[in-house]
Amino acid sequence: MRRRVFLVGTATFLLAMFAAWQAAPASDRVPVTTITILDSREQTTGDVADLLRRGRHLELERRWGDALSFYEDALRQHDAEPSLQQRFDVTRLHYDLQRRYNDRSFCDTVARLPSERALELYGQVLLKIDSHYVEAPQWKDLVSRGNETLEVALGEPTFLDRNVAEAARPALGAFRRELRDAMASQNVRSRFDASNAVAVAARLAQQRLGIAQAPVILEYLCGATNALDRYSAYLTPTQFNEVYSQIEGNFVGLGVELKAVDGALTIVHVITGSPAEESGIRSGDQIVAVNGHLTQNLSTDQAAHLLEGVENTTVALTIAAVGQTPRQVVVRRRRVDVPSVDQVAIIDAEHGVGYFKLTCFQKTTARDLDAALWKLHREGMKSLVIDMCNNPGGVLDASVEVADRFIDRGVIVAQRSRIAQEDFTYSAHEQGKWRMPLVVMLDENSASAAEILAMAIRDHQRGTLVGTRSFGKGYSQGIFPLEGTNAGIRLTTAKLYSPKGHCWSHVGIEPDIFVKSVRVAAKPINGVLPPETNPILAAAVLEAIRLTGVAGQALQQARK
Repeated sequence: MRRRVFLVGTATFLLAMFAAWQAAPASDRVPVTTITILDSREQTTGDVADLLRRGRHLELERRWGDALSFYEDALRQHDAEPSLQQRFDVTRLHYDLQRRYNDRSFCDTVARLPSERALELYGQVLLKIDSHYVEAPQWKDLVSRGNETLEVALGEPTFLDRNVAEAARPALGAFRRELRDAMASQNVRSRFDASNAVAVAARLAQQRLGIAQAPVILEYLCGATNALDRYSAYLTPTQFNEVYSQIEGNFVGLGVELKAVDGALTIVHVITGSPAEESGIRSGDQIVAVNGHLTQNLSTDQAAHLLEGVENTTVALTIAAVGQTPRQVVVRRRRVDVPSVDQVAIIDAEHGVGYFKLTCFQKTTARDLDAALWKLHREGMKSLVIDMCNNPGGVLDASVEVADRFIDRGVIVAQRSRIAQEDFTYSAHEQGKWRMPLVVMLDENSASAAEILAMAIRDHQRGTLVGTRSFGKGYSQGIFPLEGTNAGIRLTTAKLYSPKGHCWSHVGIEPDIFVKSVRVAAKPINGVLPPETNPILAAAVLEAIRLTGVAGQALQQARK
């Protein structure tokens, strides 16, 4: 049995599938500098009515993944707007359903699971929520979200084709009405009441529609986990294994991170040493077709699904780069080792400015970090820039280990929960510290574990934060295996606090030097914008040079 681990990151912390939201800033620290430099980031703009219209268009086209990404971006601009939040919630139900039923491991689970075992599994999930979730669960709300999840499923061909015979579909309307009446009469005040209510719904679906009880119960199970917050979720056997692969720092695939940009499937990052990199694919390239299927006719999810496959199989891609004729590339899927510390270099030799990109926090991060620091030290590093832009987080312990390399003593982060066993304070040790001037780069996609490091650096006055306001996720999740299955659940178990007691959830972290950006057409070189065209990096290098001068003056004064 795998041991439980704590994650602090966005839902799938190594795959940049969709952006997340953040609330308005509430920092008690005013940025000391504002720099305006050109940037190439996409923005979701418009008033709420316009955003709702554009989002509904994506929904009507059943592009659920793209719609979910759109509403997340819209919520960045209009935090907690009820109408946008409501569309986000509905879209997530559709998106999650399609994801489940496109996952063979989930479909196999549904087909093999007896009704009694399915109900036991639902009860097991409720017990874990009761024992570990950060807030006291509202059992009636969890059942209500299960009702909504089943309602969505009964309108989706993906669910109907597998579970409801054609002859039974005319009875769907009557069944919905009967189900609502039956569930409204249930008095749900405990997890046992919740299990009883779900059993009623499953039996009714079997009697009226001929649906096996297991798929109905699993919809209630997924609805219960999704009702908690946007980070808690049921993990299919495939997803459960992927989480542990990511923790270990490897997975089977092509080694690219994707995002829909202006309707095109754009590669935002190519992992060093991956099959994609070896095939000449670069950040900024667009995937025009996958195995002959034009991506313009596919949703992001559908295109990503075509890219997936087992180890040693191949996929044919049509790649378009800026200013070049589209080319055909055949890439073999294989196990990819993800470097959590990448692009290690002295980027300003005159001033000794070291640099590396911290892409995520995983099991290998501390080892990778030590190797990078010693390499830069041998090459004459006088100051260090740590790039955490687009770092979605990862393993909590790994973020603590990184902070411990730079902070002499004191609290790094405190974890607080409803359950006393989940409370813990992580503190620095006093040996083996790196004391060079430090600059940390952040952007709106720097989340959780990245924010732990940033807040520790700030509260201990160990360095300067440069960039834009961060993601704003100050919660940790536990990964829990489900007994008797190969599946699991991800549950939010605790809230995180900085060394000075600040929680950054829903507000993010304001940098000390804020980089105000506008668009510019700039092509990355080897996946990275050079300092003169990367606004945050340009500002970070200037700050590193300034800090090196300040440190030198302080040393001279101390010697006198």
